[in-house]
Amino acid sequence: MEHPLIGDLSSLTEDQVTEKLSELNKKLSIASRMGNGHMCNQIRSAIESYRTRYNAILELARKDSDDKFGNKIDIS
Repeated sequence: MEHPLIGDLSSLTEDQVTEKLSELNKKLSIASRMGNGHMCNQIRSAIESYRTRYNAILELARKDSDDKFGNKIDIS
């Protein structure tokens, strides 16, 4: 489920997304230790949004590499 207050993530690079995920995981750890369940839920929702974007970046990179070498390897 995408976090409703996070804007468009499509312009972020892989490095920016991983940095934000690291930051959010630290914040989740702090919120968890404080016992703030509502904040934990909001941070988890934000993490899910960034993970979705990260997976899209990886999928795009995989497709690009498949296209790049798809016609160069002949198994027959």
